[in-house]
Amino acid sequence: MSEVTIRLRDHGPLVVTGPVRIIDADGREFPIPSNKPGIALCRCGQTGNRPFCDGTHRDCGFDAVDRAISE
Repeated sequence: MSEVTIRLRDHGPLVVTGPVRIIDADGREFPIPSNKPGIALCRCGQTGNRPFCDGTHRDCGFDAVDRAISE
């Protein structure tokens, strides 16, 4: 089985690669195109295609740079 990886893009979405399913609060699954190597999930809250990123973060001034804490 492939590994799931979630990458935080500076000032942008969460990019998820690997076999994932996204289920809404009612138990319905969002369709994920099988021809894409990954999906981008919105972090700015302004997308017109929730929960997926549509690039709106570039125009709305979304500012986020998150780093893991080194041990």
